[in-house]
Amino acid sequence: MKFTPGKQRGLQAVSDPRGVIAAAAMDQRGSLQSAIAKEKGIDKKAVTREMMAEFKEAVVRILTPHASAILLDPEYGLSAAKQRAKNAGLLLAYEKSGYDNTQPGRLPDLLDNYSVVRLKAAGADCIKILLYYSPLDAPAINETKHAWVERIGGECAGVDIPFFLEFVGYQEGLDDKSIDFARKKPQVVIKSMEEFSKPQYGVDVMKVEVPVNMAFVKGARACKGESVYSREEAKEYFRKAAAVAKKPFIYLSAGVSNETFTETLELVAESGVNFSGVLCGRATWKDAIPVYGKQGIKALEDWLADQGVKNIKNVNDRLSAAKPWFEFYGAASAMALS
Repeated sequence: MKFTPGKQRGLQAVSDPRGVIAAAAMDQRGSLQSAIAKEKGIDKKAVTREMMAEFKEAVVRILTPHASAILLDPEYGLSAAKQRAKNAGLLLAYEKSGYDNTQPGRLPDLLDNYSVVRLKAAGADCIKILLYYSPLDAPAINETKHAWVERIGGECAGVDIPFFLEFVGYQEGLDDKSIDFARKKPQVVIKSMEEFSKPQYGVDVMKVEVPVNMAFVKGARACKGESVYSREEAKEYFRKAAAVAKKPFIYLSAGVSNETFTETLELVAESGVNFSGVLCGRATWKDAIPVYGKQGIKALEDWLADQGVKNIKNVNDRLSAAKPWFEFYGAASAMALS
């Protein structure tokens, strides 16, 4: 396996010295606006660009000394990107926040005023897109999504920059936190990882959900009632998902608490899968939103410097089981792929 110079540079820029991706995420837009509005007791439209930038800048400034990279959006996050620690690479999101809810299929769209060329010029080491995806959807819906990902993969290849694809599973009519969806989640995640490992998509790293809902793993601290999987069954789903991956993959935190995500990573380590790190957002900083909303920027900075740093270190401490992304290709170093 050979890597082009730009792809190799970009992946090295967002990895730690071991070659593991220990990245933080701060590319939330609509959901962050809504959360800040709720805590401030104001309308969502009253959350200004300045508020959004102020929150992102604080997170980036205080947490990136403990991360290999930061994921930001170009709409509100470019000022924050300039404040990241020197050790942290930069991923920029290319998709619009949310999805088209006027038609079936949760169809995605790209930012109007950006291209991969422009994102790279803005300082991106890697490009990330988020796709809501279900292999259980109608073929016509998924063909549209497949072609969309192929176009972005081609655009990234043309600019010679790594392409991170994040896919989030769902099934129409089911709450993604429900026990019914928990039963379907392994199939959704496994089939999605298998699909986007195919070479036509040009994906360099898959940013994936874990294939189980920890709230339904028997004996897990996150499980408060009925269970769907035993601990051994959950570990086997991790292994089955990893077995179909033909690209390096990292886990996303998917909005769970820091305690739940760290417990998840403990289960990942027990399963022995060949994952290459994490891209962790809300599990690190979401509890700071009420602090910012009610007490302001100084209180936010104090919280991040204390609990935020503890949270990111909790995640980093559980990455000893992660393998360098280049080992996925049988290489001893990133340079061996050139």
